[in-house]
Amino acid sequence: MPALEVRGVSKAYGTKVAVDSVTFSVERGEIFGLLGPNGAGKSSLIRMIMDILRPDAGEIR
Repeated sequence: MPALEVRGVSKAYGTKVAVDSVTFSVERGEIFGLLGPNGAGKSSLIRMIMDILRPDAGEIR
């Protein structure tokens, strides 16, 4: 069972799509990196994982 599971997560701010249907899982003890250029949606995704923001679509467990 994964420690973190992200399925089809999306987030938009108005017409700007910040996170578009992201899916991944992280197993217990695994090291995972989230890389991308400025404006790629990394901070938005972390905020959704931390339950600070609600995704527009998808689920996080």
